[in-house]
Amino acid sequence: MQIRFDNPGMNGEQLLRKAGYGELRDRRATERSWFKRFGPEFYPRFHAYVEDTATGFTVKLHLDQKKPSYEGFNAHSGEYDGVAVEREAQRLRDVAAKNTDVGAGVIPP
Repeated sequence: MQIRFDNPGMNGEQLLRKAGYGELRDRRATERSWFKRFGPEFYPRFHAYVEDTATGFTVKLHLDQKKPSYEGFNAHSGEYDGVAVEREAQRLRDVAAKNTDVGAGVIPP
């Protein structure tokens, strides 16, 4: 799921940190990503990437249910829509709205 934020008053990293995400450090990755666990285990977790735009940023969000099944492959059981992803997207919108002037620039779903 892609969530666009125009003129949010903060950058993507700030939003994700305020929402409880941590940076996922992977030496093999070509771009920075962020995650939020459901509990003490590494999976399931929300996984997000931030893409800057001319007027703000877009958060690309999905839910990782488990780690990749085959060593050396990036394929995983990712959900890009559904109730859990939609709720998390709305929570990110709410966090952005609470941390900007009357939610300026938060694009509704």
